[in-house]
Amino acid sequence: MGNVVAIVGRPNVGKSTLFNRLIGSRQAIVNDEAGTTRDRQYGKVEWAGREFSVIDTGGWVVQSDDVFEEEINKQVKIAVEEADVILFVVDVMNGATSLDDEVAHILRCSGKPVILAANKADTYDRHAAAAEFYSLGLGDPYCLSAVNGSGTGEVLDRVVELLPSAGEEAHDEELPRIAVVGRPNAGKSSLINAFIGEERHIVTDIAGTTRDSIYTRYDKFGLNFYLVDTAGIRKKGKVNEDLEYYSVIRSIRAIENSDVCLLMLDATRGIESQDLNIFSIIRKNKKGLIVCVNKWDLVEDKSTAAIKTYERAIRERMAPFTDFPILFISALTKQRIFKVLETAKAVYENRRRRVTTGRLNEIMLPIIEQTPPPAWKGKYIKIKYITQLPAGSVPSFAFFCNLPQWVKEPYRRFLENQLREHWDFHGTPIQVFIREK
Repeated sequence: MGNVVAIVGRPNVGKSTLFNRLIGSRQAIVNDEAGTTRDRQYGKVEWAGREFSVIDTGGWVVQSDDVFEEEINKQVKIAVEEADVILFVVDVMNGATSLDDEVAHILRCSGKPVILAANKADTYDRHAAAAEFYSLGLGDPYCLSAVNGSGTGEVLDRVVELLPSAGEEAHDEELPRIAVVGRPNAGKSSLINAFIGEERHIVTDIAGTTRDSIYTRYDKFGLNFYLVDTAGIRKKGKVNEDLEYYSVIRSIRAIENSDVCLLMLDATRGIESQDLNIFSIIRKNKKGLIVCVNKWDLVEDKSTAAIKTYERAIRERMAPFTDFPILFISALTKQRIFKVLETAKAVYENRRRRVTTGRLNEIMLPIIEQTPPPAWKGKYIKIKYITQLPAGSVPSFAFFCNLPQWVKEPYRRFLENQLREHWDFHGTPIQVFIREK
């Protein structure tokens, strides 16, 4: 189940610093100048067994010289509307300001769960000053320092408490969810219309026609699952309408809530950087993947050599994950569209595949004995036992050995490749964990 947490507040209170701290990277630009953040940033956070998306927003301002003021404020309101939990960041050094009061009023009216984060409380002497923020009417302030990380654990604990539980999903959890994603005007809505045999989704040549993520029940020919049509995901530099920004958030949520993603490519344009960005979102969320090269009827050269060249280019750009199906289709002429549904069902079944512990050890231990992990500083690593972890979102395997800290990434990929060679995990990611025996 996907969940969205929005970080909001006035400029220069440390929202981007906190965003970087939560996702564990320096993805957002941080500067002392107010108004540095204009484009929204998305990141994944895992805490206490829950995964959720975090959105960094621009600072809320009024009557400033910034020409982007109105647009930034629109985006903040949309993020508040779409979020499940709101992280309201204030500056304990400057105290409560009139801008903080305005943001607090918007958050109180939203009815969404709000966590008041009193940032820049680098020392315990500053914790007492946080009492001033009770005047905002949003409950107890959580003192933290985004710079050194103190107090962020308590905030994340509270976030997890407020997130909707897994049982609150509106759709039948037992049915697979197949999300159709891609750039604008790649033919996503046309494909779903072709599947269901009726013009249920509006289709035009105008990029951005689809604004929302739409669930459609498909129950034909022995197949039964939800199809999710999503808005096209553009580069953030081109997202200049508040409605389109809303659509991008909904598309990311649809990917998080799906089991298998159909990544639509336009055969007339080839694979572009934004396709790789969408692929990255799918990979971060560990979803099953099928690449559908649409509009194949418009391509002049349909030879086997051309198909192999196209496939090789796609896999090279998406490496190291290359074990996924690539289908060449036409939503307009319905060429090979039923093959898409059959493949989606197969990928979903691969995600749920279980391998017995006895069979795992019988196949993998001789391979590991023949090609053991490289020795490290004269220490030899011995993998003694393998098991598949209890059913989760993706197939996960634990390899127990004497020195797990010395097993490097190349050998993990070797183990993953051997698992794929002996069992069918086509289209789904695999997690390999090295644990101490």
